[in-house]
Amino acid sequence: MKLRVDRYAADTEATLGRLYIDDAFECFTLEDQGREGAKVKGETRIPAGEYAVKLRAEGGWHDRESKRYDKKFGADWHKGMLHLQNVPGFEYILIHAGNTDEETMGCLLVGAATGVDRRGHHSLVSSRAAYEKLYPKVREALLAGEPVTIKINDQPTVHVPGEPAPTEKPGAAAVGTVIAGAGAAGAGALILS
Repeated sequence: MKLRVDRYAADTEATLGRLYIDDAFECFTLEDQGREGAKVKGETRIPAGEYAVKLRAEGGWHDRESKRYDKKFGADWHKGMLHLQNVPGFEYILIHAGNTDEETMGCLLVGAATGVDRRGHHSLVSSRAAYEKLYPKVREALLAGEPVTIKINDQPTVHVPGEPAPTEKPGAAAVGTVIAGAGAAGAGALILS
């Protein structure tokens, strides 16, 4: 199974991407911002590149998600966190649910749509729904012994009207809300108010 993330928009705090499974659009992603120079722990996205994905069945995230999903879907649903392997300069990079850059710590968050958080930065919407759709597909491939990789691509980023540009202070240009729906091709709608 081949996962791909095409990063397409960034602001001073977060980076948006589109995640594909074997070239079919699956959901949106959110990561920390890109940085020139030294990594800032919990504030820097991972380098573009290709990484193996494995299940990590230990640690705090695994324990919390196991409890959540054991109650919701039964004990056989959650088999471990989706863990990116050998990311230069980073440890324990996971794919998980979350809505804002404050929840990433370098990880990839997934969501069904994108929006703007209370500070005027990129965010995700319907994160749990997106994760619960993505996770079983990847889990089943891994449990079947299929190699799973994720390729992260840096695309030219765009400034979305109504959102702070990378050089603007949060809220300075936030005149509306952006919502991108997860259509068949990953296309979205721009709504300004």
